[in-house]
Amino acid sequence: MSHYFSSSYEESREKFINLLPHVKRYYPKAEVISHSIGEDTIDLILGEPTQGRESLLLMTIGEHGIEGYAGAAVTHQFIETQLSNVRHETTGVCFIHAINPWGMKHFRRVNEHNVDLNRNYVIDRDHLPRNINQEYERMRHLFVPDGVIDNYHEAREHIYSFLGSGIKLDGFEAMSSAKGMGQYQFPKGVYYGGEEDEPSAIFLKGVQQDLLERYDKVIHMDWHTALGPTNEVTMVISERDGRNEDDLKQTYKLKNVKTFDPDEVLGDSTNHFYYVRDTEFPEKRLVSALFEFGTFGTSTKASIREFLTIILENRLYFEGTKDPEARNGIRNEFMAMFYPDDASWREAVLREGASAIEHVLKAESLWKTGE
Repeated sequence: MSHYFSSSYEESREKFINLLPHVKRYYPKAEVISHSIGEDTIDLILGEPTQGRESLLLMTIGEHGIEGYAGAAVTHQFIETQLSNVRHETTGVCFIHAINPWGMKHFRRVNEHNVDLNRNYVIDRDHLPRNINQEYERMRHLFVPDGVIDNYHEAREHIYSFLGSGIKLDGFEAMSSAKGMGQYQFPKGVYYGGEEDEPSAIFLKGVQQDLLERYDKVIHMDWHTALGPTNEVTMVISERDGRNEDDLKQTYKLKNVKTFDPDEVLGDSTNHFYYVRDTEFPEKRLVSALFEFGTFGTSTKASIREFLTIILENRLYFEGTKDPEARNGIRNEFMAMFYPDDASWREAVLREGASAIEHVLKAESLWKTGE
């Protein structure tokens, strides 16, 4: 199990590129394609089918940098142990390593511009008011860094008190809405969606366009961590898909499925994929979803812990600290939220990931009959 997980971006990237011979067993002309993003690269392994482009399986990782390590492990395991089950003759594959290479390299969720890339795929940016997230603006004292962290315990208690008052005054739903919407007003604040399209987003938009042009069906699995029940996978999909949660659970035999309203979650990359399909390729079949491996859980207490972790990590990055306990405590919590060094969690990632892939590919007829 351990060889699927990496301790650095460089190690993960090397393992990914070295998977090319495994892919070539089923796609002899498969190749690695590298695309420069600043000083880093996004890497693809692309394998085209030999007997017609009916379907394509797209797997992406690392849109939220640090979350890419779990996704890389699932991709690695899939290529080594499950790729043989894919209908290679008519189904292509495209694996993308680290949509946000800087974030993965530096164990941050955002990119080098503090942009949450999954809030950067704004469909109508010209008409997007900067203050669209009014809940966030009202609670910006929570979400925007406000000075050096002098003492870890005091900083935690200070934020806890604000979180508590926020729940009492505004309701937990309002706080969650502020998080989900993303914000475009405070460049140093958490959940910042950016003022313009980031290079990584521009690149992925091009991939979306290209694949929909060339294939009749595209199945996209985008791997993430943190959301949902601990040690379980949750499928998260835009309401643009058109199916409700019960239908999706029944179709894909998945325990955890969540749909989201794209008007309440701006800039999501999978929703943008549906937008491209709906506006340019309405005759094509698309399934584009995030698959999240849960860490802290789904209780209100867990959600408060998530808020605290995100807020303090961002403040540490921008403002720093003189307290070594703060630095270590914040970093340890951030790792626990997005890439736990826990054997049971990592075993669950591989088990749940393999199961989700098999269920989705079987339901979409990309899995060999009888396997």
